[in-house]
Amino acid sequence: MKKFFMPPEFNLAAAWFADATLPLALKQYQNIDEIILKPEDREMLRSFRHERLLFFTNHPSQAEPMLAYHLANAMGARFHYMATRRAFDFLFGAVGKLFQGVGAYSVLPGVPDRESMRMTRQILTEPGGKLAIFPEGEPMCGENDSLMPFQPGFLKLGFAGLTDARKKDPKADIAVIPGFIKYVIKSSREEVMADLEKALAELETALHVHAGGRNLLRRFLMIGRILLEQAERQYQVEVSPDSDFDYRIGRVRHRILDNVARLMNLSHYNKEADAIHKLRHLTSIIELIEVGFDAPEIPKLSPEQLATANRECIKAYDFIVIKRDYLISRPTPERFYEWLQRFQSMALGKTPRALGGEPHPLPRKAVVSFAKPFYLGEHYDAYLKDKNGYVHTLTEKIRGDMQALLDNSASLTYTIVEPGDVGGV
Repeated sequence: MKKFFMPPEFNLAAAWFADATLPLALKQYQNIDEIILKPEDREMLRSFRHERLLFFTNHPSQAEPMLAYHLANAMGARFHYMATRRAFDFLFGAVGKLFQGVGAYSVLPGVPDRESMRMTRQILTEPGGKLAIFPEGEPMCGENDSLMPFQPGFLKLGFAGLTDARKKDPKADIAVIPGFIKYVIKSSREEVMADLEKALAELETALHVHAGGRNLLRRFLMIGRILLEQAERQYQVEVSPDSDFDYRIGRVRHRILDNVARLMNLSHYNKEADAIHKLRHLTSIIELIEVGFDAPEIPKLSPEQLATANRECIKAYDFIVIKRDYLISRPTPERFYEWLQRFQSMALGKTPRALGGEPHPLPRKAVVSFAKPFYLGEHYDAYLKDKNGYVHTLTEKIRGDMQALLDNSASLTYTIVEPGDVGGV
């Protein structure tokens, strides 16, 4: 019988290997060669090194777990990490063994994973237990300047751990440190423009279009319009003359997701849900199929159908995170590259970077900031009075704190063309 839960199996040799190779891994897989952490924040982290801790950040890419590992080292501690189950099967399980060796354990999406929840509570119950978790969950949005809706329940795990800890020690508490990671391209404006021009030329050649004197922003919007029109034809989405770009792209992504649900013959699928919840539902089922989880509600798909479902969900993912105003209102180098990778995914068949594609073409730095830490014990009485309601309230407060960190990070970069200069596209 296949083993679904992969527990943490801390191994000092694996940890030392990860410590030594982390800078190389960040550079090779994410093109990150610098991590910026203020001295006062480093001291703040070290002050929590002996305490129970729930740590989390935004999660737009595959880089955040590695950066959380770096922050654990800066703290002088070791974290545990909750990771998607299928990640433990990469490279015939070799990656999973490394994950387990540095304190990661698996969670199955979309089903009650009691073993994973039990492990979470156990970690937070132990004196000095520390857990890094990413409340945005999967799939990652790929946008460094946006926060996805938080997955429900991540704070419930913390309060459950606190409840267990206080059965042993009535004075036990769990510290919470919310963080935000901003990725900033280090290359000069001239290098950025030259690289974007080269990539755009490749896309325009593939799509048989010409720049026609348009500036960078107009060329990006032109390619987005062409890819949208192609998708509307492919998925037979009727177009109203007065519909704007965002509405049209929304119709395409819902059509794609609904088609995947139809392919899977899902009986419990909400066609009225927003696209993020639809995508999370579908990708969780795909993962359960990939890891061989057997349950009556899990559909049986052929390898060809599974490949199609995966491919179409990636396409829907690309359309979910392309929002016209996101680029027009603040055309920074980082936002241009976020759009570029989606265009390359749709037009050239490349895997999106947030889903494990090629590393960023230009070197970057990761700038880490933190909201004010707090203790779950401060909120425990209010939680006991109204568990679901208070978890929602506190989740929204944390999300607001992280949004403030996001907003404050805007000054770390710059716009490379005039915002709003779209002209004719």
